[in-house]
Amino acid sequence: MATVVELTCYPIKGCAGVPLSEALLTEAGLEHDRSFMVIGEDGECRTQRRDPRLAVIRPAIDPHGARLTLSAPGEDEVAIDIDTTSARREVTVFDTPYLGIDQGEDAATWLSRFLGAPSRLVRVPPEHDRVTDGWIPSTCGYADSAAVHIVSRASLDGLNERIAGAGGAPLPMNRFRPGIVLGGWHEPHREDRVRRMTIGGAELGFAKHTARCVVTTVDQGEGVKAGPEPLRTMAGYRRGPGGATLFGCQFSVIRAGKLAVGDEVDVIEWDGPPPGE
Repeated sequence: MATVVELTCYPIKGCAGVPLSEALLTEAGLEHDRSFMVIGEDGECRTQRRDPRLAVIRPAIDPHGARLTLSAPGEDEVAIDIDTTSARREVTVFDTPYLGIDQGEDAATWLSRFLGAPSRLVRVPPEHDRVTDGWIPSTCGYADSAAVHIVSRASLDGLNERIAGAGGAPLPMNRFRPGIVLGGWHEPHREDRVRRMTIGGAELGFAKHTARCVVTTVDQGEGVKAGPEPLRTMAGYRRGPGGATLFGCQFSVIRAGKLAVGDEVDVIEWDGPPPGE
């Protein structure tokens, strides 16, 4: 039986995750997940692909969801009141247009100084109605492609065995930035075959396999690119259609509900016959 062993929310796209013991899973993913993003002067999102220092910016949202605090090594904290009512502005995520609400000069000044380039912070408007594609479509905030990213520990263990076999050092789960990590399965990549499952009070449906990029090579604790792994090793055994390197899966939220570390996973539909335990 699989269980939830880690829950992590990423309030600001590309920035550090916030570990959770329990969370509300909304239609758009874990509450607050990717509801903010950092943009450049052109309105395009900043990501770790070009700005790896995003990884060490730590966001914190107060229990009422009204105030956001930013912190980073060597920097004083800045706290802002979250704005959900001001004028909308045009923003883009990989050239796809959306709207965002600018969060003001204090956040912009802090981010611009830390990242060394003009930057601003925006939040998804309350009316944000993005629809993502996949086997089961979903909605999400500013995430790359779907509401929830899930990886099993068995998949990471299998990858690290291959890396170690080539003389490399094992990598932590945070290289893949999942929202939900599952333990209890012994077979790597069993999540690939899940089509519908319930966890806690929520139900999730498969959207797509996760195509991996250079962000997986960023040391999430230091905010720097750290070499060719895991892409080098994954390229040898995790190629999908079109040559994409796949690791983990994206899921849509069929029914919102509460989740907690320790919750059991009930797979109610597999792709093919259920696997043996």
